[in-house]
Amino acid sequence: MNTEEKPKVSVVIPNYNHAEFLKQRIDSVLGQEFQDFEVIILDDNSRDNSRVIIDAYRFHPKVSHIVFNEENSGTTFKQWEKGISLAKGEWIWIAESDDWCEPTLLKTLMVGVDNSCVIAFCQSLVVHTNGQIFWNTSAEKLDQSILGKEFISNKMLLGNAIINASMCVFRKEAFYKVDKSFTDYKFCGDWLVWIEIALQGNVYSSGKILNYFRKHDKDVSGNAYAKGILYSEHLRLLNFLESKYIISNLEKQEVIVKKIRDIASDSRVDKGLINRIKIEFYKNLDFNFFYKSRHILGEKLFLKSLYPFILNYSKK
Repeated sequence: MNTEEKPKVSVVIPNYNHAEFLKQRIDSVLGQEFQDFEVIILDDNSRDNSRVIIDAYRFHPKVSHIVFNEENSGTTFKQWEKGISLAKGEWIWIAESDDWCEPTLLKTLMVGVDNSCVIAFCQSLVVHTNGQIFWNTSAEKLDQSILGKEFISNKMLLGNAIINASMCVFRKEAFYKVDKSFTDYKFCGDWLVWIEIALQGNVYSSGKILNYFRKHDKDVSGNAYAKGILYSEHLRLLNFLESKYIISNLEKQEVIVKKIRDIASDSRVDKGLINRIKIEFYKNLDFNFFYKSRHILGEKLFLKSLYPFILNYSKK
């Protein structure tokens, strides 16, 4: 690609050991109906044959940068930052290397954005490498644009509505106003990015399923759930949002009570860790709110949680 050109969208493809999925990923990007984009491919010192596959695209007219790390960065979010620093586009699409998409994804999202929009996303189908369909995200309306603060309150506190970076595009200038602590997260850094970008304008969502979020044996989220890391990072995120006055203490406590309920029934978490994780959440509750929320926990879980909560609360 002519490096003097300024495309509308910069597509960043961060890869680590996804050789078996790379060709489908890159080809699904290059095959977009909306063609005003550049492609930046990053490899985080993969140990498979990713480099060979990536090198085959070196002279493709859409590919503006290929960067191979000599050492692994430790987190994909540092790769995001590197790719965006090379980007010339007004909009960024982080196209994860193990996903793929419909050829209409970019066209659909770019038609939906306007001057007030800072982030736009479609829906995702979560699939296994064997073709098994797990579930899909869903929108209340086919197409809608809402205030970023409303989107955060309704869609981004209990869970992350943008479950996969590949399903969205965002303004590059908005990204540079995001707190840089997102690179310190292993798994929830994207969640923080979406929230801080959404604060800066409106959010557009399409109800169309255009992105395919692949789950596989190399997927790190399963291990993160087992070790409770996703829960601990979610709590860290909530505390950060409260410290920045993005959410109130009451909003934080409401989410925490619901997460305690979820943790107790989450079969993915190692049983020996469940109580330890819940105690970390208890530390952020006051007794009156905990007591008033027993209808959320259910009487059985509330009574089971009462002693460890009081024990921990007395240590404050």
